[in-house]
Amino acid sequence: MDQFMKRAVELAVKNIKEGGQPFGAVLVKDDEVIAEGVNELHIKYDVSGHAELIAIRKAQEKLQTVDLNGCTMYASGEPCPMCMTAIYFSGIKKVYYCASIEDAKGAGLGASSFIYKDLSLPREQRSIDIVHMPLQSGIVDPLSKWANK
Repeated sequence: MDQFMKRAVELAVKNIKEGGQPFGAVLVKDDEVIAEGVNELHIKYDVSGHAELIAIRKAQEKLQTVDLNGCTMYASGEPCPMCMTAIYFSGIKKVYYCASIEDAKGAGLGASSFIYKDLSLPREQRSIDIVHMPLQSGIVDPLSKWANK
């Protein structure tokens, strides 16, 4: 195991001792740690307080950019759908993880497994109703406004 993954796992174990879930993340660029994070759901009432998202936020703030292309994510657990989406949006191209989604489910942390399956379904078959409401006449279309700026 390399030093960055070892650190992500150490963060996860420390987080358990502090009352949190077993997730730690380390974001690396050019063999240097840019940011770290742990799951903070036990500290803040914020479902987005996942280790990977916290590491991404810290790195973006530190580097003053949303583009993290060239960075590599090391996570103690396979990223959930929310974290994976942030990884895509931030431009991170490589992720290493230890525990799989299936491992997490076996430990009683199965939300990611369910969500990945649910998102693979057509919209009308998902467990959350997602309803398209086209803009009505006379309402400014934000996407058109953006495209024409």
